[in-house]
Amino acid sequence: MNRRPLFLLAYLICAAVCAGCRREEPPPARVSRFDAFVPTYNRYIRDWLTKQRVATRKELDETTAKLAAAGDDQRPGLETKTAALQREMEKWEFRLGLGDYLKSGSPADIPADLVWQDGMDQPEIGDPRAKKGGTLRRFVPNFPATIAPFGDNSNNEFRGEIYDYIDLPLVILHPTTLQPIPAVAEKWAVSADGRTVYFKLNPAATYSNGEPVNARDFQLAVYLRVSDDIFNPFSKQFYREEIAQVAVYDEHTLSVSLPETRLNAVTFTGALPTACPSFYQDYGPDYPQRYQWQFPPTTGAYEIRADGIVKGASITQHRVKNWWARDLKYYRYRFNPDRLVNVVIRDEPKAFELFRAGELDTFYLTRPELWYEKCEINEVFSGYIERTTFFNRYPPIPRGFYMNVRKPPLDNRDVRVGIHFSLNWQKVIDTLFRGDYKRLNAFNEGYPLFSDPSIKARPYSVEAAREAFAKAGYTNEGSDGILRKPDGTRLTTSVSYPVIPLYDRMFSILREDAKACGLDLRLDPLEFTVSYKKEMLKQYEMDFSSWVVAPDLPGFYEFLHSSAALDAKGNPKPQTNNLFVWARPDTDKLCDIVRTGRTVEEVRDAARALQHIVHDEAIFAPAYTVDFIRLASWRWVKWPDCEHTRFSAPVVLDPHEVHVLWIDEDTHRETLDAQKTGKRFPEINRTADTYRDRGGSETDSNSPPAAP
Repeated sequence: MNRRPLFLLAYLICAAVCAGCRREEPPPARVSRFDAFVPTYNRYIRDWLTKQRVATRKELDETTAKLAAAGDDQRPGLETKTAALQREMEKWEFRLGLGDYLKSGSPADIPADLVWQDGMDQPEIGDPRAKKGGTLRRFVPNFPATIAPFGDNSNNEFRGEIYDYIDLPLVILHPTTLQPIPAVAEKWAVSADGRTVYFKLNPAATYSNGEPVNARDFQLAVYLRVSDDIFNPFSKQFYREEIAQVAVYDEHTLSVSLPETRLNAVTFTGALPTACPSFYQDYGPDYPQRYQWQFPPTTGAYEIRADGIVKGASITQHRVKNWWARDLKYYRYRFNPDRLVNVVIRDEPKAFELFRAGELDTFYLTRPELWYEKCEINEVFSGYIERTTFFNRYPPIPRGFYMNVRKPPLDNRDVRVGIHFSLNWQKVIDTLFRGDYKRLNAFNEGYPLFSDPSIKARPYSVEAAREAFAKAGYTNEGSDGILRKPDGTRLTTSVSYPVIPLYDRMFSILREDAKACGLDLRLDPLEFTVSYKKEMLKQYEMDFSSWVVAPDLPGFYEFLHSSAALDAKGNPKPQTNNLFVWARPDTDKLCDIVRTGRTVEEVRDAARALQHIVHDEAIFAPAYTVDFIRLASWRWVKWPDCEHTRFSAPVVLDPHEVHVLWIDEDTHRETLDAQKTGKRFPEINRTADTYRDRGGSETDSNSPPAAP
């Protein structure tokens, strides 16, 4: 660090007090290395693509030779593999033909026959009665390790609250119709081959620091996430393999190309983030430390200021003054409170008491004991706290047992089927969830256009379980009630899961009833981080897990494609989401169609076929689901009730995430005064079921989701 003497007089005075007193000058600002990075990264991608093409050509030639000499029993698998390799070759050729990955073009490069769309024909989001102002106070169970949007520890449970639900990328999904609507981009167009989406930025779009958003900022965002200055393997792989090119034509126009077509190309490419150049001027190897507690300028409605961070205690988000999108359709009735205060409370009972005291404004009550017992309180009876059951339309989370088919005895289908029949999930639902929840039927169910509602989960049945186990060779029962093979091999398998008190009670029920079926279900409770590590290393037999899904298209590729199952040596591939370690040519082909299909019909047929494979092969044992959110809020928290939005938009996991509520300061004062005088209001227990799936809505596979 540079230092220089102060003026002589000041120096002498300082020296008389303490030797060596000096004034530090700030270090010179770093020069952004983005410009130097672009050609280097372009070469890296070109070399990588060339190597992939060579490797694929070699494998294709070898497979073609095997196919020519194959017998009838080998031909189907080799034909499927040959078709997949030919598709891979075409992909590498296409990508190499695009030129630079981070491309600088000119307006003349934009096709003249593009059909531009603006998404302005979708319904409003929110309620015109919404008022701006006030503070919304909620609790979070943990203080984040960082507020940085990417890099070490950034993928924490709090990032959704400060980034995912706030930042505006190029386009977003409408939370009711699932159609693309404008965000930072005001228009978009898809190329004739369906692989490139062009975007025109809204000229008014700015960051929270007032600087305008430039098309090149989206290339900068790629650089920040793939640079070797940070450890970010997922982003490096994602941008290398899932994005083919990011091209800039002028300050307001860019395009994003995909390696292959996909049905949701607009929203997939439109999710590309942006980055403010001035903020990342000092980006470098010390990024994790330098930017750990710095909130980047945002395109969204809320920012975190330095004084909004109280380490270990709270994080406050302030609404951006003069936010550029505040008067635009889809945003004008949203993001209403001036402040969002997130208070760290690690103990849920303590959090509830603070909510009851009016120190928090909303509280989740989805768990039955909270809804039925905790809310038998005067604040509810007096109408100060209002309760709502909101039925959403988000596809159910695939919660259940992920079976590692590379681990005996789970490599036997009959054993897997028997395990399905051995799990008494209905008893868990009736006992722990008081019958309010329901059985999940299938992996990736709940997509009106892409799921097959005819698939039903296997019910608990001692007879059916023992019949399946007998087919697998477990025909003898030991003195402990556990089935055995004639050679003495016991029917036993383990389930790994994160330590949660609810899970301990849940699995004790399942274990006891599985024993009646002759199955020894060994429990393997682990601390959350240990459980996740074991999951990613594929070291479990069965893993109880749940994964957040996208609402527009079901995800099969990352869970079922062989590329995420085994490495080159045939060992389970770590750090992937293929928790089944499943690899089969027909599954790969269907996964490719779901990911790259251009019509609803071909994606629907492939997705339903994959659902049947998962069910028929019994590799996923579905647990339970819930199609509603129960929420309590003080009466000054107002929720929409208008033509386009009933309480909340429906395609959400959490009504807070669309930011349609508002704080009524007059009602706040009225309520506090009423508490002092003993005045009561009518008790409110509302049911918001406008969007509820009442059965039968999925039978017409060619119809879009119903609008409210």
